[in-house]
Amino acid sequence: MRKGDGLMLLKQGFDNERYLKQQTKAILERVEKFNNKLYLEFGGKIIFDMHASRVLPGFDPNVKMKLLQELKDKADIILCIYAGDIERRKVRADFGITYDVDALKLIDDLREMSIEVRAVVITRFNNQPAAKIFKNKLERRNMKVYTHSFTKGYPKDVDLIVSDKGYGANEYIKTKNPLVIVTAPGPGSGKLATCLSQLYHDHKRGINSGYAKFETFPIWNLPLKHPVNIAYEAATADIGDFNMVDPFHLETYKETAVNYNRDVEVFPVLKKILERIMGAKSVYKSPTDMGVNRAGFGIINDKKVKEAAKQEVIRRYFRYACEYALGFVDKKTVERVEAILAELDIKPEDRGVVKPAREASEEARKKKKGNEGIYCGAAIELKDGSLVTGKNSPLMHATSSLILNAIKKLAEIPDRIHVLSPSIIESIGNLKKNVLGAKTLSLDLDETLISLSISAATNPTAQLAMQKLKELKNCEVHTTHIPTPGDEAGLRRLGVNLTSEPNFSTKSLFVA
Repeated sequence: MRKGDGLMLLKQGFDNERYLKQQTKAILERVEKFNNKLYLEFGGKIIFDMHASRVLPGFDPNVKMKLLQELKDKADIILCIYAGDIERRKVRADFGITYDVDALKLIDDLREMSIEVRAVVITRFNNQPAAKIFKNKLERRNMKVYTHSFTKGYPKDVDLIVSDKGYGANEYIKTKNPLVIVTAPGPGSGKLATCLSQLYHDHKRGINSGYAKFETFPIWNLPLKHPVNIAYEAATADIGDFNMVDPFHLETYKETAVNYNRDVEVFPVLKKILERIMGAKSVYKSPTDMGVNRAGFGIINDKKVKEAAKQEVIRRYFRYACEYALGFVDKKTVERVEAILAELDIKPEDRGVVKPAREASEEARKKKKGNEGIYCGAAIELKDGSLVTGKNSPLMHATSSLILNAIKKLAEIPDRIHVLSPSIIESIGNLKKNVLGAKTLSLDLDETLISLSISAATNPTAQLAMQKLKELKNCEVHTTHIPTPGDEAGLRRLGVNLTSEPNFSTKSLFVA
């Protein structure tokens, strides 16, 4: 370890290298336990796991990709996606892309790491039109695609489930490596059913394969009410997940372990299915036994991760409040997170950028004559802890003003100096209104960033400011309004941690 690395780890709170080493070892040990053929249900995000990186400071959001690189000579990958998620165009919130697009992106990302996806499985397939189009698209790009229907008899009729009419009705996916990683864009994608279907077919062929689960959250060896585990409940408030002590583990081992409700509820049925398939009793004695998660052993600064988890709960509150305003979630989802805030004795204003953003909005209101219009404010906390704000104007959205102010501060450019020429802003505004028919001249963040890059070609000050954009990654940002598509896209590309108030930036119902 180099000088200063230990201090950095304590500042971060999570030792990524220790975690990677222990996690790799735990998975390979489980493979050996089942005669070198294991189906590993890979929960959570396989790449860009931003939730984990936020609640466990120091956690590499792509550590699972590094894990796969360690295991790639021993592993096949199967990617599952639920047909219903394709049909209703379910969105992965942190990227703003649909699950089917995320699946395609994941395949590309894995290929860049020289890791091939052996097959894609469309689960609970019932000839949904959008799912059929997705299947065609993949097959015409030479991807192997399987469709699995809903398992007959599930979850009560084990005899029917474990039969040729149940799991046996699904087409068998041939694999060659001892470890088969079954992953998906998100929860409810059919990973478990795919693993069990493969187990059924294997055992009919005399292959004594096994099953295990790799799920980062909740962390089984942290207390039930630890903020990191509570943050998981906030992250899944839309599907109503909640943590609980694993009663099967407690009864068998007299040890407390944390799991979540769906795993505990399904365990008795899953245990029967596994025993029926494998012809053995007590394969696992508890849901916790099934897991191979070692994330808890990577925590080296509990105080740091507790505080980070509380901040994540606040972020989730703002996200769900906005999604409720947009019609994506119901009121109960917001109420669940409000209850979690109360449980942790925190409030939205405990997020450091909230109050400055609101003050910037109020400043905009005071400077504008009359009481008509929408007054938007935004704030960012830079890496050194300093705060910068921005507000909307006839020329710029609040987020555009915010980012320009932030990079000017980082580049030590005086306020009086423009990094964007007023004539350029005016010219783009005229193009929007007079040629493209836009209702407003004000530049959103995407338009502002493009304008900045053009100015940088001839303006050294703009070039100096533009070089500071990369320093905004992982900074905390809050806006007093729901970002427009152009603002949201720009903030996402900059990689900031964004929260917003559930207010609209315009009175118009349609925002392009």
